[in-house]
Amino acid sequence: MAGVNPSAKTFTPKQGQYLAFIHLYTRLHRRPPAETDMQEYFRVSPPSVHQMVLTLERAGLIRRQPRTPRSIEVLVDPINLPELV
Repeated sequence: MAGVNPSAKTFTPKQGQYLAFIHLYTRLHRRPPAETDMQEYFRVSPPSVHQMVLTLERAGLIRRQPRTPRSIEVLVDPINLPELV
């Protein structure tokens, strides 16, 4: 496919929503969201949010600082993020 970066990481639609939320929240509040912020937005349980964060980190889509709250950094180019719904 022309114009597609082969090294671009892929993600599921649900993962894309989390990535878009983290990116937008960080831009609006000038700091990354806490897991509680994601829990409230997506209306899911704390373990669900934590599992998603771990999944995104293992996939190389985000980076976090160990034992540091609000340290999530999106590693995906914002152009490749879906619109937050």
